[in-house]
Amino acid sequence: MTAPRVLIIGNNMTILKELKATLLKEDYEVIAEADGLQGVKIAQTTKPDVVIVSTALQSLSGFEVCRILRQEIVVPILMVSSELDEIDTILGLNVGADDYITNPFSVKEIVARIRAKLRRVDMLKLAAASGRNISSLIRCGDIEIDLERHLVLHRGSVINLSPNEFRLLLFFVNNAGKTFSRDQLYTELGGRSEKGSLRTVYTRIHWLRQKIEDNPVHPRYLFTVRGAGYRFGKPSDGLPNARNDRNDCGAIQRSTVINK
Repeated sequence: MTAPRVLIIGNNMTILKELKATLLKEDYEVIAEADGLQGVKIAQTTKPDVVIVSTALQSLSGFEVCRILRQEIVVPILMVSSELDEIDTILGLNVGADDYITNPFSVKEIVARIRAKLRRVDMLKLAAASGRNISSLIRCGDIEIDLERHLVLHRGSVINLSPNEFRLLLFFVNNAGKTFSRDQLYTELGGRSEKGSLRTVYTRIHWLRQKIEDNPVHPRYLFTVRGAGYRFGKPSDGLPNARNDRNDCGAIQRSTVINK
């Protein structure tokens, strides 16, 4: 069995040095790079299983590194920072990080999160390869949500969604045809209505569209309701910008009850 490959793109934070030593002891393959631009190049060529990115880097910021990697490769990204800053946390998640860890944190915590990300990746690959008909399946057009295995497929291919993206998509599909304001969606994601919440929801919607829509500019599933919010509906049967007012989601099939 091939050892999981972890790429650490970080400066000389003591915690990252300890992390590298711990991962090597646990038989992970570890690549470390202090420079942001070089880290991106290494990620592109080595195809790591998990990437750890520090916010403070040389040549490129950690946020820019995360943004570039998210556009070019499919890999779990964990950002780490020595600063406890809510704005940076939101920014990190908005540019595509799957997780954001701030002080105080420990090497054990980071290793546990790495394991969790790897388990999810393995689960997605296994489910995609098995082709089994799973009872806890929701289908909406070309999108399938497997509740049992916590994965999403688009035309049979696995979509790598962050936990919040999965939660948001599931909420939309389970309430297909209904319109929700940004404040309602922000609350559904676990936040409180406050300054900055509208931008957070807008960014989540943006990234979800990038992953589930063939053309995010002309969505077939996730519609903007001007002055009201967002609505999820069945595909628009090929009509660009068509508005779907039906309260179902096309070929949606439910075999389990979703408890909110």
